[in-house]
Amino acid sequence: MKRKHKRLTFVAIALTLLGAATALVLSAYEDSIVFFYSPTDLAEKKIADGRRVRLGGLVEEGSVKKAGDAITLFRVTDLTTTVAVSYKGLLPDLFREGQGVVAEGRLKAGVFNAEDVLAKHDETYMPPEVADALKKSGKWQDQEKDKGKTK
Repeated sequence: MKRKHKRLTFVAIALTLLGAATALVLSAYEDSIVFFYSPTDLAEKKIADGRRVRLGGLVEEGSVKKAGDAITLFRVTDLTTTVAVSYKGLLPDLFREGQGVVAEGRLKAGVFNAEDVLAKHDETYMPPEVADALKKSGKWQDQEKDKGKTK
């Protein structure tokens, strides 16, 4: 075999090994990758049941209900679409109706089963994903302008 053929064979084997290693790394991270969706995105994109995602929006007014065994039921909205959420555990102290929230969990039979719930940390903060989803839906009202502040 000529020297050029040996070199090409070596490069082909190296590229094959690199591709295999990349595929193994990506498959290992597949369960760790979590995408953000607004309620409208969740409805439009037909996310498969059981896939882990983040859902963000506003907690709908009058939707929070405490069930037994530390289960809280509420609805998350982007002012266009609403998704029912079920969460078992203690909610953050700042969780309340009308405020921004990001829930991480899985969609099952039309109900989002949250495993983790994050609430905003002060009056003016809203998670960037939630703010972007509200702006995209056309329902965004600039909180700074509402309070008469300038940016």
